Amino acid sequence: MHVRSLSNLECTRLLSDGRLAHLACAKDGKPYVVPIYFAYADGHLYAFSMPGKKIEFMRANPVVSLIVEEWGRGREWKSVHVEGRFEELPDRIGHKRERDHAWSLLSTHADWWEPGALKPVTPPLSDHSEHIFFRVFVDQLYGREAKEA
Repeated sequence: MHVRSLSNLECTRLLSDGRLAHLACAKDGKPYVVPIYFAYADGHLYAFSMPGKKIEFMRANPVVSLIVEEWGRGREWKSVHVEGRFEELPDRIGHKRERDHAWSLLSTHADWWEPGALKPVTPPLSDHSEHIFFRVFVDQLYGREAKEA
């Protein structure tokens, strides 16, 4: 097995091609890791969620990290680690362009709203539920690749 570092271009290519990431956030010294669907563009990862634990944690502490993986044949793999900052794109004046941009990137994939819209709780009685679009500004990224020797 041979492991090597990925270039910045290779890292951004993997982010551009990827869809599933594991997001790590923390609040009051407690870590939380959850899978999210994302879209990458312009140095940001864009995502969607309903209110819940990850949004609560990121609002309290916007410093997050994500890992995106790609599996090859046998034991081969690539992974990119992202360190960045959460930024909510609220549904109000001043954020419409960024929110529409997030929606346009995410909606190119089928079921783009999963798993962010699925919660293991009884749905509210109201037909209205807050939709939260957010992005993570990529401060730093690095990646590795493992290939059979």
